[in-house]
Amino acid sequence: MSLIKWNRAAQPTFPSLFDDFFGRELFNWGNNNFSSTSTTVPSVNVKETADTYEVEVAAPGMEKNDFQITLDGNLLTISSEKENRTEDKDGNYTRREFSYQSFQRSFNLPKDVVDEDRIQAKYENGLLHLTIPKKEEAKKKAPRQIEIG
Repeated sequence: MSLIKWNRAAQPTFPSLFDDFFGRELFNWGNNNFSSTSTTVPSVNVKETADTYEVEVAAPGMEKNDFQITLDGNLLTISSEKENRTEDKDGNYTRREFSYQSFQRSFNLPKDVVDEDRIQAKYENGLLHLTIPKKEEAKKKAPRQIEIG
């Protein structure tokens, strides 16, 4: 007869299996825009051109008044808060529904590169678009030929 030593540490306990299974995002098939509180954070595209930085925030269903954009030093912050409330009354029946959604995204802009006074923003078709111009001295200049004297 041989003795087999059972290693209980190798086997997960029932509570840890339970926590692991229910702690997962079961229906998150590659969408990484969910925070730990099951709220969404809008996707953002940032593009640099020779003259500007272009920022696009995908936020459908919002209105331009729902956004707040601030520049504090070189920290650009885009935030939004939106609250919806509805109430239906029918005889003895009342139904109240409300939702609240908010997000905040912050970006560090390069120091001494951005022309703060000419930043523009527009919201159109579910897309918040920011144009952040560069200062003239920060723009990439075309190569020039230097003559040898």
